[in-house]
Amino acid sequence: MNAEILSVGTELLLGSTTNTDARDVARALAELGINVYWQSTVGDNPARLTECVYRARNRADLIVTTGGLGPTCDDLTKEILARTFGRELYLDKKAEESVRAYFTERGLPFTDNNLRQAMLPEGATALPNDCGTAPGCVFRAGNVIVAMLPGPPRECNTMLRKYLMPWLRELSPETIRSHMVRMFGIGESAMETRLRDLMDGSNPTVAPYCHEGECMVRVTAKAADEAACEELMAPVVAEIRDRMGDLIYGIDSPSLGHRVLELLEEKNLSLAAAESCTGGMLAMTLTEIPGASLHFRGGTVVYTEDAKTRLLKIDPAFIAAFGVVSAQVAARMAKRVRKKLDADLGIGITGWAGPDGDDVGLVYVALSVKGQCFVRRLQLGKTTPRGKIRTRAVGNALDMVRRYLCGLDV
Repeated sequence: MNAEILSVGTELLLGSTTNTDARDVARALAELGINVYWQSTVGDNPARLTECVYRARNRADLIVTTGGLGPTCDDLTKEILARTFGRELYLDKKAEESVRAYFTERGLPFTDNNLRQAMLPEGATALPNDCGTAPGCVFRAGNVIVAMLPGPPRECNTMLRKYLMPWLRELSPETIRSHMVRMFGIGESAMETRLRDLMDGSNPTVAPYCHEGECMVRVTAKAADEAACEELMAPVVAEIRDRMGDLIYGIDSPSLGHRVLELLEEKNLSLAAAESCTGGMLAMTLTEIPGASLHFRGGTVVYTEDAKTRLLKIDPAFIAAFGVVSAQVAARMAKRVRKKLDADLGIGITGWAGPDGDDVGLVYVALSVKGQCFVRRLQLGKTTPRGKIRTRAVGNALDMVRRYLCGLDV
């Protein structure tokens, strides 16, 4: 099955909203073994939207739209899709009850324009919206399947995963399963060089991905049942493990942060962090994960030299002797925060995130445990954007913890 993702919204064209919906839909369809051959973005304009729909229906087996399902006059997706496929819109009573209940539960006034959200094309199956008001829907039109999802990312992703993906799975007599092998510490080109021959297979397939300093490969198999899929994937996953070794931090792990917290749980250990150039990003990364408080004691943002002195009691003369961005200061930060918060492990991060200065991109990350301290010197590039420097510093900090807890070279 070949798909086209059609993203609707003038705000996407203007760049005021980042189109994460298309990314999420593409990833979900890949998990189902559906090829995404085209992606289109169009504003809230009836003529141009109609043109995009006609083009999509002539080349795709599946059209997935995002956005344009709300109550206002510029929310035109259902109207245009229904007209293009020769269907009338009708007021779906169950969808109306759901929309009204949303407003009642929150004590919000209900206006009649909200009924637009309960209008569905004839013959469509409603997709409930567990996070908002506008239901989605899916219908068949000859050889084409049309699915409409809301634009707000949380609503879109929840509906996609909870309702649309199961509906699409029922269409295939075969089972599709996949595993994501996640790595840290290798670039995309180097990873592909090691695994290139495996990417030529048709079943299972091996597809590379890269995201914010991490690399991943998705292994996907199609077979009669789940057990047969696993049997096809097992030797391929084993071969990837053999080639990539300890660069792999998990199979199907949600993130490196999740993996670190799992390891801390397994070993009943705790972690604390002192951050300078990352400004609390490491703490944020961990505390976004439910249950982090069981093993992440907390942290401190010591952004200036004065803060390092006041909060971590690092002597100004020590900082002057080695430099605020140095292996010695990073190590002292890690040790002091570990002791201050009575943690088993301490992280210290100091660096130049830029944009100005001769040493932009230079970061030191230290890991302190009782009787030992490990330091990484990172040269992340003078032209690397500030946000990427911070993100990569956090990734390296988590990787150091992961490797220590797994008994690997840090």
